[in-house]
Amino acid sequence: MSGYRVEQHRLTHRGRVFHFVSYEGAPANLAKQVAATSPSWYLMSAGKRWEVMPQSVGQDPAELDRLFAEWLDRNVFA
Repeated sequence: MSGYRVEQHRLTHRGRVFHFVSYEGAPANLAKQVAATSPSWYLMSAGKRWEVMPQSVGQDPAELDRLFAEWLDRNVFA
């Protein structure tokens, strides 16, 4: 059993509320030719998720707000 703890973060940006969730990475599976993944933040919306950025444990919430807002401006509002 993993000791990973899922984190959630909500951000109001440009009048909309966005929900971000962290997911644990997965080890590589050579038999299926799948590369390893690191823990990452995902934007959740309408039952789907989009990878946003790698997760660093203990990130400051204000820093997350800034990074998520930049990502939203580049990928959602562009």
